[in-house]
Amino acid sequence: MLRTDFGDDGAWDAVRAALDGYCHATYVSELRFACVGVRALVDEEAAADEEAQIIHVFLADAATMGDTNHPLLAVDLSDEPGRTFRLPAQWFPDVSANLSIANMDFADFADAADESGTFRGF
Repeated sequence: MLRTDFGDDGAWDAVRAALDGYCHATYVSELRFACVGVRALVDEEAAADEEAQIIHVFLADAATMGDTNHPLLAVDLSDEPGRTFRLPAQWFPDVSANLSIANMDFADFADAADESGTFRGF
């Protein structure tokens, strides 16, 4: 979980509390990622050594912080770099677990997103 919005520490705490209720997550909250965009993440990932590359990342951005459902932004950094979808915090454990064990692909979730670009289950 990469924090990109630093305007409200209370909102960040609420996002973390919402996720802690479901699963274990790794949180990165470093000011160097303030307002970082999807394109910058894709470019940085493309330049990384192969063993340092990651396949996807979940962002806690301004939209995440400003909504009580805390819709995270999932970003594909591998198969379709830059492809995104949103997911409410309640779906994070299912999506994260299935992606981490390669049970499902990023596209499976992105393709199932509704017209607003939000995954709400199958």
